[in-house]
Amino acid sequence: MSEAPPAATVRTQVTVPLRFPDEYRTTARVFSFAGLVDGREHLAFGLGDRAGPVDADAAPPTPPLVRPHSECLTGDVFGSRRCDCGPQLREAVERVAAAGGYLLYLRQEGRGIGLYARLDAYALQDAGLDTYEANLAPGRRPDERDYTVAAQMLAALGVDRVALLSNNPDKAAQLTRLGVAVAERVPTGVYLSGANAGYLAAKAGRGGHALDLPFVRD
Repeated sequence: MSEAPPAATVRTQVTVPLRFPDEYRTTARVFSFAGLVDGREHLAFGLGDRAGPVDADAAPPTPPLVRPHSECLTGDVFGSRRCDCGPQLREAVERVAAAGGYLLYLRQEGRGIGLYARLDAYALQDAGLDTYEANLAPGRRPDERDYTVAAQMLAALGVDRVALLSNNPDKAAQLTRLGVAVAERVPTGVYLSGANAGYLAAKAGRGGHALDLPFVRD
């Protein structure tokens, strides 16, 4: 049974040009919202054929490609390769722009534990814990993200069915429970480096992420 969240509304929508360090450019319609249950400033980026004002009557019949992307200051902004967040964000913008859909930029740093706690977790990882153990050690949950706001944002944009760009089964499960039909799960690329190999292995082995890693096999 679905658990429909309370309604949110679009607060402001503006057109913003986007440019990445590799010179990829596109234009997005950026939406802010009122009534989100956690009170945080989450954003939706309408891309491709969704880069204009919301018009439910003119919306294409096919479900939009949607990427719920959790904020990662070190990866998204400063290019850290301890994770794969920055490359996933860059990939998602281009793929969503090509297919038409939304990138939901969710203020859920560190799988929901916050920026300072995430840096604390990095220190624990440097001492030998994996990314999930480092959250558990100070009494947090391995993943504290809640996608209720994502479901609210999609409903405010007139979207109740999506193609989900994600390797994370929990995103699909939560959105389905919240009343968003996941018509298809579309995998993202794998961005393996020497700095993030352990992190990706933990995501695949402990988090159930669909990652085809050369050192992780069923």
